[in-house]
Amino acid sequence: MAEHVLDLSSRFIDTGRVDGPPNRVTHELSELADGVALVEAFSHVLVVDTDEGLVAFDSSGPGSGGRVLESLRRWSDAPFHSLVYTHGHIDHVGGSRAFAHDAKSSGRPLPNVIGHENLIPRLQRYRATTGYNKVINARQFGGSPVSTLSGTSSQQPFIPEGTLEPVIEYSDAMTTEIGGVEFQLHHALGETDDHTWTWIPHHQMISAGDQFIWNFPNCGNPQKVQRYPMEWAASLREMAATDVELFVPAHGLPIAGHNRIISCLNQVASTLEQLVDDVVSAMNSGATLNDIVLGVTVDPEVLELPYLRPLYDEPEFVIRNIWRLYGGWWDGKPSRLKPASDVALAVELAELAGGAETLSERARVLAESGELRVACHLIDMAADAAPDSTAIHEIRAWIYLTRRAAESSLMSKGIFESAANESREAAGQEFEPRRSILSLEE
Repeated sequence: MAEHVLDLSSRFIDTGRVDGPPNRVTHELSELADGVALVEAFSHVLVVDTDEGLVAFDSSGPGSGGRVLESLRRWSDAPFHSLVYTHGHIDHVGGSRAFAHDAKSSGRPLPNVIGHENLIPRLQRYRATTGYNKVINARQFGGSPVSTLSGTSSQQPFIPEGTLEPVIEYSDAMTTEIGGVEFQLHHALGETDDHTWTWIPHHQMISAGDQFIWNFPNCGNPQKVQRYPMEWAASLREMAATDVELFVPAHGLPIAGHNRIISCLNQVASTLEQLVDDVVSAMNSGATLNDIVLGVTVDPEVLELPYLRPLYDEPEFVIRNIWRLYGGWWDGKPSRLKPASDVALAVELAELAGGAETLSERARVLAESGELRVACHLIDMAADAAPDSTAIHEIRAWIYLTRRAAESSLMSKGIFESAANESREAAGQEFEPRRSILSLEE
């Protein structure tokens, strides 16, 4: 018999050992308490049964909303009274079309969609940048170069047509009672500026959204907009101040037990707070961004905790995001205030080195010796200086695949694989692009 999700998370946390993935996409339903169910997907959907119908937290993504509904309907045929968005990322709102179809096909009204007042502007921004968002998600989740975004899929909007938008909005906090169950919604800055976490006293339960993801906090994504580490930590402290007994994130395993939950929340909050303090202290001393990236670290033992492993985002990216939040986009190096073009610099250095091929060969030697950071600089310059060279692109593809294998975070792996595939394509090599998990059709 499969281990229950709450038993699994307790074992991971209590032993400090992880022998399976905490972040699962099974589309299977688990009952967490009487009248409370969770479907594990990308992202999860948490459902609370009330006397007036079901209250769902998030709808999962475009490719999983239908499968989530199938699992939920095997559990309950009650109408959906409300749909609460924890935030406006596509993997949380994109499956709402399935909820709309479920209501219409049964002759029921659409669920009341609830979200923070910043959520609709977020969706509007996504619609304005639909091409960019497809590109960055193709890199991040599929390791695919831009050239793979062609045909019908490239013409489809990033936010699917028919995505339900909030009809009930709030600013700082909102308390509502639905079918005898009270829901206390709280706004939080963190991964986004429109985040909602919800305290449900009846079940002593928190719906946390992405403020906790069983990975190092997604607070430094190099392709996304500003994140807010101190406010993120503050929201975790607020959650820890409740008498919570059941804690349900939108990615990763739910957690049971007050002391266990509080320990996890406080550890993540302390890690973010310490990282901000270290970066800002270095900024106050006049350090450049490069100095800070090289000098500020997170305790390796912290990064081994089951819920703080850097397998999605990573501390180095968070450091860069903290710099951007407190100091702007310039990194402190004078030549990078108004830099030359990449190609112009590459051509000059290739000439000094004796040709682009010399740069690429040196990059290969450095990569073989483990100096992958420097190797990537040199091979990019070689490719910029001689963009039509098959030999250079073959070396570049190998270097970036080697670097991908050496990285821990999904973000690094995806971007480096995308770079490798760019050069594979330029060199005429065959490769199979992986589809982004966010773009999979139902």
